[in-house]
Amino acid sequence: MPKETIPYLSIDAEIEASILADRAAGRENPYRFRDEDVVRREANPHDVATIARPAFARDIEKIVNVPAYNRYAGKTQVFSFVENDDICRRGLHVQLVSRVARGIGRLLGLNCDLIESIALGHDLGHTPFGHAGERFLSSCYHERTGRYFNHNVHSVRVLDQLYRRNVSLQTLDGVLCHNGEFAQQELKRGHVTTFDELDALVEDCTANEKAIATLRPSTLEGCVVRVADMIAYVGKDRQDAMDMGALSSLDAFESTVMGKANAQIINNLTADIVNESYGTDRIAMSEAMFEDLKRAKRQNYELIYNKEGLAASDGITVGQMFEEVYEKLLGDLMADREESAIFRHHIDYLARKSRSITRERYVDATEPNQIVVDYIASMTDSYFMALYAHLFPERANQVQLRGYCADLR
Repeated sequence: MPKETIPYLSIDAEIEASILADRAAGRENPYRFRDEDVVRREANPHDVATIARPAFARDIEKIVNVPAYNRYAGKTQVFSFVENDDICRRGLHVQLVSRVARGIGRLLGLNCDLIESIALGHDLGHTPFGHAGERFLSSCYHERTGRYFNHNVHSVRVLDQLYRRNVSLQTLDGVLCHNGEFAQQELKRGHVTTFDELDALVEDCTANEKAIATLRPSTLEGCVVRVADMIAYVGKDRQDAMDMGALSSLDAFESTVMGKANAQIINNLTADIVNESYGTDRIAMSEAMFEDLKRAKRQNYELIYNKEGLAASDGITVGQMFEEVYEKLLGDLMADREESAIFRHHIDYLARKSRSITRERYVDATEPNQIVVDYIASMTDSYFMALYAHLFPERANQVQLRGYCADLR
């Protein structure tokens, strides 16, 4: 279907009138999560909400100031081994998710501070090299422990354990349950109300490969972020693929109501979600929009992710690199090689930066494979490549970056 035949959708006139009337009357969405109901692990006096720093605004500040947040800028969203400042990295992705989610949340009358905190924190546990890196790291971890690595679970670990900042249960729950890979037409809230329940979910996801697919955010704000995660990447990844030369146009994609280009996808999904969700206790899409979104994601995999996810490199080679780095770091850790990067760049660094971990406590209380996972997951793409070159100088040129001037040669 030609692009021009798909209209830009608007919020239904009746829904728009209801939104304006509710705002004028000061009526709050009864399903909005209230700041005063925030739950934290520790009752720290300095975490008590004030008019200047509301509950979830505090979470936002905690997240953007955690050391792991700095590394977003150097982590792949889709295209690895490419020097190109115009394509999306994970740091921009979380901002786009936040923007889309807050736009929907504001129209629905939800808590936009909570939405922003979940959105900005949701990928803190992501590996270098995007979802390919996540698969490789999980494979290394599973082979040695029988357990699984998932970036959403590790995002919770980063905020709640490695840099224990007393982030709220509501933010951590939204981070854990954000996975936009699992599209649903209707998202109803989960039932996590305590940290014991959250901890049980985290453990289940690490031990059970299929548990991730069962997660549901326990706030509508978390549900909005989960949907916004998909909205933010479906069209943007197509845009990046065209900039990279992986696609010549959007003509290969099909759509009936959603649109093919990034701007229309964001507009039409936002309007549809607001029309289907306003005044209800769930976040939903129309059947036609949901079917279009599922098709869009499937076609993105066929035309982009399965072909260009690692750009100039071969997936088997990168998998081997993960295995080699993992095995070397684990061996150094088990042999107490203090000169190793895992001590000097990870354990010592974490002890300096974390407010809750000492060197001895971390090493003594943490299973060695988990320490290696913590380190590798923390790396940016370029950090991983630099460490690989340091550990295996004879193979340092095994993978070549596609440089800025590659097309000029």
